[in-house]
Parts: sequence; C-alpha cells; structure tokens
Amino acid sequence: MNIGVIGAGYVGLVTGTCFAEFGLNVTCVDMNEGKVNLLQKGIVPFYEPGLEELMRKNINEGRLQFSGNTADTIRKSEVIFIAVGTPSLEDGSADLSYVDSVAKTIAENLHNYKVIVTKSTVPVGTGERIRDIIKNINSNCEFDIVSNPEFLREGSAVEDFMRPDRIVIGSASERASSIVRDLYRPLYIIETPFIMTDIETAEMIKYASNVFLAAKISFINEMANLCEKVGANVQVVAKAMGLDKRIGSKFLHAGPGFGGSCFPKDVRALMQIGESHGYDFKIARSVIEVNITQKNHMITKIEHALRGAGGKTLGVLGLAFKPNTNDIRESPAIHIIEGLIDIGASVRVYDPAAMDDAKAVLGNKVTYCNDAYDVANNADAIILVTEWNQFRNLQLDRLKGLLKHPVFIDLRNVYEPDRMRKNGFDYYSVGRS
Repeated sequence: MNIGVIGAGYVGLVTGTCFAEFGLNVTCVDMNEGKVNLLQKGIVPFYEPGLEELMRKNINEGRLQFSGNTADTIRKSEVIFIAVGTPSLEDGSADLSYVDSVAKTIAENLHNYKVIVTKSTVPVGTGERIRDIIKNINSNCEFDIVSNPEFLREGSAVEDFMRPDRIVIGSASERASSIVRDLYRPLYIIETPFIMTDIETAEMIKYASNVFLAAKISFINEMANLCEKVGANVQVVAKAMGLDKRIGSKFLHAGPGFGGSCFPKDVRALMQIGESHGYDFKIARSVIEVNITQKNHMITKIEHALRGAGGKTLGVLGLAFKPNTNDIRESPAIHIIEGLIDIGASVRVYDPAAMDDAKAVLGNKVTYCNDAYDVANNADAIILVTEWNQFRNLQLDRLKGLLKHPVFIDLRNVYEPDRMRKNGFDYYSVGRS
C-alpha cells in the first residue's frame, strides 16, 4: 500500500519512517526544500534517538522517500496522513491554516477514493471542517476522513510508535477504519489495544490525555512547594501515591514545570475549545497558572539559595525542556536563564543536544560551554535543570573543585541530599529538605 504523509516535521517524519518499517511504501512531503534535501540524504533535522538510523535503513531498502511535490504524492497514495503543525494563536486556539491548506490541495488532486487521516493535534470538529473544505472544492470524488491522533513522546518517539499503549482510530466509515487499522497490522502480535470510535471522540482523546498528564505535573509541583513548607519529602509522597494503581507513578516527578511543543499548547487549546462552547475549563486554566508560577518559583529558589543572584556567575546544566531532545520550546531552562539574566546574573550553559537551538533564542546573553565541568569552572553555583543521563553521575569532587562556592541547586531531584552534603555541597532541591 502507498502512504503519503504531508508534513515532514516531528510527527510526520516519525510516522512515515515507522510505517515504512512496517513494510509500507511511504512518501513524506514537505514544502521546505532545504528540509527535503536533508531528508533525502538521510539526515534528520532534529534530535530524536534512533530515528535517523531507522530512516536511513528504510530509504536504502526503497520503502521511504521524500518529496516537495504534494499534488503528485496525493494522486499516487491510497492513504494520506495530514501531519502539519497546529501552533497556538494569540487566544490559545489551534491555528488550522496549514491543515486547511492541505485539505484544499487534497481536494484539487482527488481523482479516486482516498482515506484522509489527521495525525496533527486538532480541535474537535476539524474532521468535519476538512470534509467540508474538500466537498466544496471537489464534490464528485469519494473519500473518508479518519482521526488517528499521535501519542509520541519526544526522546522516545520510535519506541512509542512501535510499542504504543493504544491506537485510536475515529471514523464514521467502517471501510476507512478497516484500512487504517490494517496499516498497524504488525502491532497485533503484541496485542496493542485499538480504540475504534467516532471522529469527534478521537479528536478529544488527544487533548484529554495531554491535559491530564500536564495536570499531574502541576499537582506534584504544588505538593513539592507545600512539602518544603511543612518539612515533608515530595519524592516519598510521590512514590507512595504512584503505588496506588488508581493514580500510577508516571508524571509525578517534581521539578521546574513542563514545557515542549505539546503540553502548553494543548492545555491552552482545550481551554479555548471550552470557551468556544460556553464552558470554563477551570482545571486546565489552573494547570497553566501553576506551571508559570513554578518556573518563577525556581528563580526565587535560586536567589534564596545564593542570598541574591545579581552579580554572580551561575552554571546551568540543560537547555532542552526534557532529556533526549533538542526542543527548547517553552523550556523551563530557558525561562529560568532569562529570569536570572534579568536580575543581573552571568550565566554559563551546556546541553548535549540543544546548544544550537538555544543560541537562536539566547544569543550572546550567556556563555556556551563544552561540558558540565566547563560550566562549573569559576561559577558561584551549578544549577541542574534538565536531567540528561550524563548529568546523573557527575564527578562530584572534580565539580566542587571547579566551583568558586560548592553550591548545587538540583531542580530535578537527581541527587540524594545526604550524599551531596557529605561531599561538601550546599545542596538545594525541589520539595525535599
């Protein structure tokens, strides 16, 4: 079967590559000529473990190709995945202009039956919106719309596609649902659950999932702040909570707040969906407020630990919003660094993958270093913001010898307080004494 994936960004490229690994013939289309040229050479334009190797394998085996010709790809594909961006507008709603543009191009090149699948994260009603756009332009051709939301985590996207928790397929057509379900046939052997539903429910599942996870993060961060005030240990609280099967342990890790391309955008979008239907989604609103407050609270924590950060040199470990990605969108690290600069601190930074991306945002406001020890050199304190594996087992004696003052501020609770203090550090973490 021939598959067309329109949009070769994060979701589109992972989707196309993994479907090719399933044995399908896939063409990924993108309007950015420079990106297409890189992809044709087997180069992934972002950091995602395992993706480049898998992509090159499937290019070499002839199942995966890249093109800038959307019309040609639509005509030769039996299933067309829409995987373009849906960034936030000023009011928090999803910008559907790219989706609309793709729908128009599909309509103009639709000459036989196609299954059109939305992979992009879109608000409820987008499936019908796409249908209306196509029908208004090309009323004679037969097609079906399917919603097949993605649940890919940056840093583990290939594994998430190959071994998913569930596959959601929403459609009013049994024919289309069967075709899309058949694309995932290799997952039957690992007994992946399939949720077969209508389009509107499938569209809502994506938002409901992400906003709930964001709410868990905001909740445990609020608990961490309260634990600090009463002398409790948030890690033990979270562990005990997580052992309750009704709650689960994932996303109960206190820290500087969430970031990235999904959670902030999707929480705002769900709020706007509610508002457009006359409903105030109070929990979503609180999640955003808590997350902003948490990032600012980290700056205050650093100031208190140093008895003022102005005029001091601070080393920051981590720039990406999470490990195993170069994504700095709404990263707590960037917010914290900018806040520290605003109060007069000099900042030295290092990240294994996000340095180039950070330079585009921070410019010459910070000093870019070669590794964690270069960051610590002659700094007044070290601040761990993104928990990359290489930051989890630092040579503490070496680090302490490089710092002007042995101050370690651990915003991800990577290290044990007793161990750090025994090693001579003034140690500060989140939600622990």
